[in-house]
Amino acid sequence: MSILQHVFIVSDGTGQTASQALKAALVQFETVIVETHLRPNVRSEEQVLTIVAEAHEINAMIIHTIVSKKLRHLLLEQGLLHDINTIDIMGPLLARLSHHFVDFPSEKPGIFHELNKAYFQRIEAVEYTLRHDDGQRTEELGNADIVLLGVSRTFKTPLSVYMAHKGWLVANVPIIYGFEIPKILSELPPERVFCLTTNSNRLTELRKSRDKHLGGLTGNYADKSFVQNELNYAMKIFREHPKWTIVNVTFKPIEEISSEILSNLRKKSY
Repeated sequence: MSILQHVFIVSDGTGQTASQALKAALVQFETVIVETHLRPNVRSEEQVLTIVAEAHEINAMIIHTIVSKKLRHLLLEQGLLHDINTIDIMGPLLARLSHHFVDFPSEKPGIFHELNKAYFQRIEAVEYTLRHDDGQRTEELGNADIVLLGVSRTFKTPLSVYMAHKGWLVANVPIIYGFEIPKILSELPPERVFCLTTNSNRLTELRKSRDKHLGGLTGNYADKSFVQNELNYAMKIFREHPKWTIVNVTFKPIEEISSEILSNLRKKSY
């Protein structure tokens, strides 16, 4: 049974260009049922914010043909914050035409990069996240949009990479039993710090699988009492920073954890 999909068509004009492009593309998806929501003449930030909120409410995606660089950037930013897929039809076309037609780059330096901001933002985010995985370069944590803390096997790395592909600069720092956390963490805006925790039984199972894969060379890493002690140690650190957000990841898929983090970010942004 097909699930109804919602698509918002957003334009600073009539929306006809995006509507025709979507109609042509949907021919290739015969079993998909799509309800479109046309939002023409979008010229203000208030309109963009209202549309994003509506799209988020019904889990819709947004296709837009907005020429204004400011509004395109706002749509990209808010789509990212609300975990909404946004497709910019006009931007890439303008970028390629500009790249082809402009004979003297000095006339419009950086126009190709500016019009493809979403693409370059994702590339930058992935590169940043890989450079700041597992406690690397903690002195640069101030540049992160999101910092994840947690003991080993609480999905810090896969969650970081998943969110980076959406455009977020994510760093993660391990909590190790008996070791102090980097001091810079206490200096970060607390709304950016997310503490991952889980059930000790579940974590013990995950670590036993890891230990088996490594040939049983991890010492007490998968011992249930050690796991519980490490979780307790991590929770003690988390509670010393009451403005940090604690997220229980037990039995949750990466997508759900990401959505929970973004939901908390949205609440703290308003």
